[in-house]
Amino acid sequence: MPDWLITGCSELLTLRGPVPRRGRGLAELGLIRDGAILVHGDRITAIGPRKSIEHHTGARRAEKLDFGGRVVLPGFVDAHTHLVFPESRAAEYEQRNSGKTYEEIARDGGGIRSTVKHTRSASTKSLREHARAHLRQFAAHGTTTLEAKSGYGLNWKSEVKILDVLDELHQQQPIDIVRTFLGAHVVPKEYQNAPEKFVDLLVNHWIPTVATAGLAEFCDVYCDRGAFTVAQSRRILSAGRACGLVPRIHAEQLTRTGAARLAVEMQAASADHLEKIDHGDVRALSLSNVACILLPGCCFHLGLGGYAPARELIAAGAIVGLATDFNPGTSPTVSMSMIMSLACTQMRMTPAEAIAAATINPAYSLRLHDRVGSLEVGKYADLAAFDVASYREIPYYFGVNLCSLTMKRGAIIHSKKR
Repeated sequence: MPDWLITGCSELLTLRGPVPRRGRGLAELGLIRDGAILVHGDRITAIGPRKSIEHHTGARRAEKLDFGGRVVLPGFVDAHTHLVFPESRAAEYEQRNSGKTYEEIARDGGGIRSTVKHTRSASTKSLREHARAHLRQFAAHGTTTLEAKSGYGLNWKSEVKILDVLDELHQQQPIDIVRTFLGAHVVPKEYQNAPEKFVDLLVNHWIPTVATAGLAEFCDVYCDRGAFTVAQSRRILSAGRACGLVPRIHAEQLTRTGAARLAVEMQAASADHLEKIDHGDVRALSLSNVACILLPGCCFHLGLGGYAPARELIAAGAIVGLATDFNPGTSPTVSMSMIMSLACTQMRMTPAEAIAAATINPAYSLRLHDRVGSLEVGKYADLAAFDVASYREIPYYFGVNLCSLTMKRGAIIHSKKR
């Protein structure tokens, strides 16, 4: 792998500064005009104005990569995905557009349980290749690190199958994958009349085994109407934390349950969704170190109003991040640029805030901010270049992919022909 002298960055967004970003600090991009980066191996060894970096030790023997005036920023960090599944749920998309609600479809056997049924019968090979194809698209859209959950197996064999696929893909392709155990996605059909028995199974057997075997870094639970109660979620996340799995939580998506306050109580890494939070929840989250990972792709794809109150969270000083929630039912997108566009148009975030919420803050929520999420000396050379005149144009244009090059740990993993 060559050393790189990267030049031609009309705007180089370093995102250097305090971590996590809160309040007004969320809009601080560490912008360098006519910037350059020197890369040795997989790490950044120098970054700054081009005239300075070109004279840096090592620049002469590095291979030059001229971006020709493009905007360059850290590779996106997508902190909430459901990467491994066998097929789309496009038929449900059509049903929703004909008037059925998400919950009505679920009651009729669709929704998450539909994907569970097909995941259980799918081969490991087919799941792996399906996910690998999606990862290539993530790279093409500028994502270099992502979190991925289990939760479409809901029996031991299939949950392990998903986690093993994620581990294999982490080893075999360039995008870093952080694994989350979401055995508590919904109560599986075979336990729907005995949900406490399923919680007992999770707490006493599955979670300790996942942790002991090193199958995941985080433990998640879907705490909402039709899924798990606050009391059940507390048991599940407490069991995970006792075993060394850091809590994450699907919170307040369909109705306000108290899940956001539970995230604060559990000192969770993140509370995700948050469409139904109230002013008290906002204050509690702002006084905590819980990252608020907002998922506007869900509201958009489901045709719902009531996006998460990003402006209120930012004003209160909460840690705000963005993610795709890539999944086959409610947010089938790999594009963080599209998510940023929704964040700006629907949640009134500024482009600068959206960029920080797609890079350094989600890196913080994954406990990876010392390695990714910003372009700084000593961090991985993870970056994306965009064919735009200003960083403001990245969310401004929607439905198009303007990412021209993606680099992961100093290796080019996506490049459009110039």
